Amino acid sequence: MSFPTICFYLFSAILVFAGLRVITARNPVHAVLYLVLAFFTSGMIWMLMQAEFLAIAIVLIYVGAVMVLFLFVVMMLDINVDKMREGFWRYLPVGLVVAAIMVAEMAMVLNGRYFRLENQPAPQAVDAGYSNAQDLARVIFTDYAYPFELASLILLVAMISAVMLTYRRRESIKHMDPAAQIAVKAKDRLVIHSIPAEKEESGAESTAEVTK
Repeated sequence: MSFPTICFYLFSAILVFAGLRVITARNPVHAVLYLVLAFFTSGMIWMLMQAEFLAIAIVLIYVGAVMVLFLFVVMMLDINVDKMREGFWRYLPVGLVVAAIMVAEMAMVLNGRYFRLENQPAPQAVDAGYSNAQDLARVIFTDYAYPFELASLILLVAMISAVMLTYRRRESIKHMDPAAQIAVKAKDRLVIHSIPAEKEESGAESTAEVTK
């Protein structure tokens, strides 16, 4: 057995263990940390398959951004774990049925003719300077340019919708209304007050006051 094969089975075992701990850990913070371990292990498997771009993307995007956000949210929320697990055993049969259906569907897909080794093309040798990231970028921005832009637009709409759904206006905090600022005219901002000038006292009156 070659060294890459040993690493593949080792990383696969760690990935399966981390995935199981994500759904069985009692502490939500521990579950998020196990999910981070699962993402890192998936990146290592992508590296073994010579998909460097996907490995870097899963580490930078999911581990570096998404999971850090999840970890902060879980740590900031006061989650009652005992209350969440009250109906665990009651819904366990339904969960097992759904899991069995998913396993059966995955087995049917993996046993299809597209996933059989005899139907797979023989691997071709690549040059030393080959970059799969460059080929992936060329395919995305040429053949799939419009679907890529559509996916980015959908993600942007989802992000704005999430912000608007969770936004709560706090009356105790001062805030500015851009529409009201634009609607203000110059005469509303500038007010001229007429202040009468003070009369200067004569020199004699001042001397008399000092003498008194």
